[in-house]
Amino acid sequence: MAATDFKDYYGTLGVGKTATADEIKQAYRKLARKFHPDVNPGDKSAEAKFKEVNEAYEVLSDTDKRSKYDQFGQYWKQAGSGAGWPPNGGNVDFNSVDFGKYGSFDEFINELLGRFGGPTPGGGSARQQRSYTYRPGAGSPGAGFGGYNDFSGYGGDPTAAGQDLESPLSLTLSEAFHGVQKRLNLNSEMITVRIPAGAKPGSRVRVKGKGQINPYNQQRGDLYLIVEVAPHSFFQFDGDNLVCEVAIAPDEAVLGASIEVPTCEGTVTMNIPAGIRSGQTLRLRGKGWPKPKDGRGDQMVKVVITPPPEISPVERELYEKIRHSRTFDPRSHLKQVTL
Repeated sequence: MAATDFKDYYGTLGVGKTATADEIKQAYRKLARKFHPDVNPGDKSAEAKFKEVNEAYEVLSDTDKRSKYDQFGQYWKQAGSGAGWPPNGGNVDFNSVDFGKYGSFDEFINELLGRFGGPTPGGGSARQQRSYTYRPGAGSPGAGFGGYNDFSGYGGDPTAAGQDLESPLSLTLSEAFHGVQKRLNLNSEMITVRIPAGAKPGSRVRVKGKGQINPYNQQRGDLYLIVEVAPHSFFQFDGDNLVCEVAIAPDEAVLGASIEVPTCEGTVTMNIPAGIRSGQTLRLRGKGWPKPKDGRGDQMVKVVITPPPEISPVERELYEKIRHSRTFDPRSHLKQVTL
């Protein structure tokens, strides 16, 4: 990779290099919602930006990848590939290396091999003598490169499958409720994923065999998609229940009424009992979120008594008559309040 191909993942997410994991996650979620293809249908520039944001988050949200990225810059992938270096057991302080001066990773390897008196990569003999692999989390002057160990770069187990991966997946409320098939770009590999009906925020959807590859046996781990549901203007989650707020007029509160209330599967008629107070909650049984095994939660409807912003002369006259004829004093109990 040439230096001009370097991607500033921190700049892509709009965070500094000292950003915490939570700050990176918050920045990613904000940008993912902004550039999501469902929000920008047919917008190629938004789609490209969405891919860039996902690529940046994939690296910066992974502790090991971020550490390598911070240390090796545009060569972070090659540095962790276990490419048979440093040669002859040499200890190199990579913190002091200016990687920007190299036009390619091979240039850096050539200089490094020459520094220790070994042949260039094309010679092959240095690579045949030892195999050095990246060991995540090793805190030594070698910047994570351990001693000679054939499988030290992969947890010491060449027979295991590759590491599992996690990635957020943003859904609309409709997609989460009904289920959906999504086409995802996984490191230039297009995959189709079926999200079952009833996925909730935080749900984990397993995609078998789409995780990282164990370089020794080529077996792949799994990919876990962590569901994020975009905010809805009417419905909110409360476990398996849905919560919403519905306005009613003062006369409906006094006299009672039958009103239409939206649910995830269309409108239903709900009875408002006479004398209901503002803020009371009514229950629509079985109209909430699908449960993991069977059935549905409930939909909780909070009633808010809302006066009209404007009234006609006839309405004003009737309200005046009500006020003069009213026998109920809602504040009568306040006369007993003292310090």
